Amino acid sequence: MSQVEESIEVEVPVSTAYNQWTQFEEFPKFMDTVDEIRQLDDTRLHWVVSAGGRREEFDAVITEQIPDTRIAWKSTDGPKHAGVVDFHKLSDDKTQVMVIMDTEAEGMVEKAADAVGLVKRQVRGDLERFKTMIEAQGEESGAWRGEVPRG
Repeated sequence: MSQVEESIEVEVPVSTAYNQWTQFEEFPKFMDTVDEIRQLDDTRLHWVVSAGGRREEFDAVITEQIPDTRIAWKSTDGPKHAGVVDFHKLSDDKTQVMVIMDTEAEGMVEKAADAVGLVKRQVRGDLERFKTMIEAQGEESGAWRGEVPRG
């Protein structure tokens, strides 16, 4: 497994950043490799991603969700990965969004991409596009304020 850690400051309140991140089906708007996400229920998501000419589908489960603080997940099939997105209030109108993600490269192409830091650059780009999107909107497009307790 390899770990990626990236963070970005966004010029919106913590609740706005968090609420937008709970709109999983809108991830394709800022995540380059994500084609589609279907939210199956409060904790299960079906992902369709494309990278390097390959299309993959997999399911993931939200393992912890605390409003304005954290969203954690892990894949349940397909590519092995897990991670957490933490939201830190820096001021009334500024939030740090931090992503920590563990991934396991499966094939030669994935291992080569991991070795040259492609996943880290992808996460960085996704965060920069999230910043651009949420700051341009100025408000979230929706919200889910429920909790998923860890464990």
